[in-house]
Amino acid sequence: MRTAYCGQLSAADVGRSVKLAGWVNRRRDLGKLTFVDLRDHTGLVQLLFADDRDDLQSAHTLNREDVLVVHGTVQRRSAGNLNLEMKTGEIEVRVETMAIENRSKTPPFLVDGDGSDATEETRLRYRYVDLRRDRLQKALRLRHCIFRATRDFFSERGFVEVETPVLTKSTPEGARDFLVPSRVHQGSFYALPQSPQLFKQMLMVGGLDRYFQLVKCFRDEDLRADRQPEFTQLDLEVSFPDGPDEIYGLVEGAVARVFRDVLGIELELPFPRLTHADAMGRFGIDKPDMRFGMEIRDVSSLFSRSGFRVFADAVASGGRVAGIVAKRCSGYSRATLDSLQATAVAAGAKGLSWVKVEDPVVSSISKFLSGEELATLIATFEAEKGDLLLLLAGQGIDKALGELRLAVGRKESLAVPGWRFLWVTDFPLFELDEEGNLASAHHAFTSLRPEDYDKIESDPLHIPSYAYDLVLNGTELGSGSIRIHSRELQERIFRRLHITPEDADLRFGWFLQALEYGAPPHGGFALGLDRLAMIMAGESSLRDVIAFPKTANAMCPLTDAPMPAAPKQLAELGISVEEC
Repeated sequence: MRTAYCGQLSAADVGRSVKLAGWVNRRRDLGKLTFVDLRDHTGLVQLLFADDRDDLQSAHTLNREDVLVVHGTVQRRSAGNLNLEMKTGEIEVRVETMAIENRSKTPPFLVDGDGSDATEETRLRYRYVDLRRDRLQKALRLRHCIFRATRDFFSERGFVEVETPVLTKSTPEGARDFLVPSRVHQGSFYALPQSPQLFKQMLMVGGLDRYFQLVKCFRDEDLRADRQPEFTQLDLEVSFPDGPDEIYGLVEGAVARVFRDVLGIELELPFPRLTHADAMGRFGIDKPDMRFGMEIRDVSSLFSRSGFRVFADAVASGGRVAGIVAKRCSGYSRATLDSLQATAVAAGAKGLSWVKVEDPVVSSISKFLSGEELATLIATFEAEKGDLLLLLAGQGIDKALGELRLAVGRKESLAVPGWRFLWVTDFPLFELDEEGNLASAHHAFTSLRPEDYDKIESDPLHIPSYAYDLVLNGTELGSGSIRIHSRELQERIFRRLHITPEDADLRFGWFLQALEYGAPPHGGFALGLDRLAMIMAGESSLRDVIAFPKTANAMCPLTDAPMPAAPKQLAELGISVEEC
């Protein structure tokens, strides 16, 4: 139906006869002349209706988003009609014939706007209109280029793309499963996969050697800007890896290929690395934003014998005193300091102490510290006049310190432009959950160093694992690990997690059995492609790089999903629904 695309025409096409198709972006009537901006996915071009012919009179009735097919000749615009801000601003198409393929109702928001004239729910309810916006078009095409570069990279390196089941069995991945009832086996349920973890390990047992997949995963968890209930990740697994280093190299190579092919940017390799312990100690978070400094400093040694009981008692009880120095921030108002205190308390701290390095020093704790102690504290932080010290005391203050650092970083716009990748390595094998029970910090199939086997029963919270995360600009892009390939070791981990042999056999018997049939050493990684696309597109929400996303409460306004099932469907499944 067309011989050219709107946004690809230029002055080089003057005199060319073209057939175009697209949507009306806007119309301007100037007496006998009518100008229409026609839009397709490549951009806009101006149409000129200048002939007073009956078959062109309907141009005066065109509305936004009407669908047109036109035939005409490309010509230069008059000198006073140039638009140098428009890619096709030097030319226009003088229309000779026009067909209105479809009329549109008045759209709920402007396609050529930034989306601020509509709520997010309205944009998602009319997603087919929203998708016409240039910003979303570019994001989805960028996403396609990311996927293509990723597939090319791994295919060139001997990886085989294999699809794994979507209807499967529940595995311990850290979030709630989406369950799918079985009609044939009433009372039983499939689980949608949170990841293909066990299946990709089965592929290694099966001798595939190198596997990858751009796979859809599902997690029933509370949503936020960088979470969706269904998401796409790059999943990969390698047999006989030379430790984590081989996985790091493969992932770095793939990411570098994506940035080069999609954005024309050459990344510096290898990416820097930090152990989990260093990341928490220096930045208070396991996904630090390395685009700015403001590292945490531990000053516990200054207060072990201090007269300030809050600090002294924190140190004596096994906690610590630590803080950050916010450069040139001593002018913060009391309201701002109260806001920072609320941030710290929400992250688990008992309270915030602050010191404004001025002349004289102003501090929330000056009446509890001697002048010498204040001077030593300031010197230890290497603070200068105009700086602000923010201090926390107690046990488990890492998270609160990390949140304080990020809050100040955002307020002061400290993050420098660029792409700061970081590997965070040696995550703990175990951690305590909210109920105080031992849980896997990564997942239950993560391996550990042989020299730490004897700590599984005696000192589980101090075992580093072969787990690693990739972080970009403070966002976790993905996680991976070297896996357990011995049934004996896997069962020891299950027992330590209080998974009984009976429960292990019920849930993972097929997997444990496979480990007895020559399972090779293997390891892998899963990288969130939605998050990568979001960052590369300069967006702040996954919803702007996914074609049909859910809202923050996991609803789809376009289709009204989820919704109650029909009684007949429930009866076929043997399910009755009770109101809670």
